[in-house]
Amino acid sequence: MKILVLTWEFPPRIVGGIARHVAELYPELVKLGHSIHLITVEFGEAPFYEIVDGVHIHRVPVAPSHDFFHWIVNLNESMGHQGGKLILEEGPFDIIHAHDWLVGDAAIALKHTYKVPLVATVHATEFGRYNGVHTDTQNYICGKEKLLAFDAWRVIVCTDYMRREVERALETPWDKVDVVYNGIRPEKKHRLPDFDHGQFRRCFAEDSEKIVYYVGRMTYEKGVSVLLNAAPKVLEAMGGYAKFVIIGGGNTDHLKRQAWDLGIGGKCYFTGFMSDLDLDRFQTVADCAVFPSLYEPFGIVALESFAARVPVVVSDTGGFPEVVRHTKTGIVTWTNDSDSLAWGILEVLKNPGYAQWLIDNAYEDLQRRFSWAKIAKQTEGVYGRVLHERSQVAWL
Repeated sequence: MKILVLTWEFPPRIVGGIARHVAELYPELVKLGHSIHLITVEFGEAPFYEIVDGVHIHRVPVAPSHDFFHWIVNLNESMGHQGGKLILEEGPFDIIHAHDWLVGDAAIALKHTYKVPLVATVHATEFGRYNGVHTDTQNYICGKEKLLAFDAWRVIVCTDYMRREVERALETPWDKVDVVYNGIRPEKKHRLPDFDHGQFRRCFAEDSEKIVYYVGRMTYEKGVSVLLNAAPKVLEAMGGYAKFVIIGGGNTDHLKRQAWDLGIGGKCYFTGFMSDLDLDRFQTVADCAVFPSLYEPFGIVALESFAARVPVVVSDTGGFPEVVRHTKTGIVTWTNDSDSLAWGILEVLKNPGYAQWLIDNAYEDLQRRFSWAKIAKQTEGVYGRVLHERSQVAWL
């Protein structure tokens, strides 16, 4: 099969989980014998065209814009132009695969212009992020999501939770939606050069302090404020011998202010952006990973911690309970409940043997449920179904 992929983020442009998803899925589809052309946005010094792991990467320039939505319009214009050029010069293509609403206009236009069936992966919804649609902006985005889901031949989501959300929020028929989990390459976490673990660890905490960390975006939906509210309870139970490391770019002034108001400013370290290499190193010296999200379609950060062999504590929102099996591969706590979160963290910190058992189970789960080779075959199955159904109808 020949697949044309549209995605607004792709390494080295990494905004959220989509970049890693597309970067790791499509090389596995290449291994299965498929030809993949991927259109994304220009970024820094990255070349406009290159082949990465067998995937043809086409980066397009986006004209200057006065706001985010104008930028989206310009993005789709560039992607639509490049997509049409590729279809005429490299085609025919069997499938167009669009990742999220931001590339929806271009994907839908290419589908109708060239009569190529469209598959859409919905990674999250505006309804889910805000527990409803409350503003004109949210209504606009939700409308775009609905349009993409409507025009897609099949819709892929990452968890059963998201299947229910897409059915409810985007009014998409249940039997039009396929669940295909996200994945990870666990071997990537084991390619570390030698380094002084003790000295590196002291950059973040004293030798006597247990390291509890969060890594991700600093948005409300990620629940970092819940972790900070749980921290005093953990510190009290640990006799003060714990350090909370908050990793990620973005504005953290309100979170720092919250930490000082709680009297734990000296026990919290906001690192800002951390490179992948340093994060890999950091995870080898950390004691507990915490992801207290208020909304989380999947939670690939949990898989990354599984791969790094760090015990995981998560909230029970969204797809987390499907990814992290409570008391088997991690601890699942009540969403937006600092007491429950503190309990979960202490279960890990105070029971090292149990924590190691969770780590071992979680690592085994990666190959059993979350390998990209398995996920690629499931995605191939969706493509095959679409092509079969396409062959049975006349596209007028």
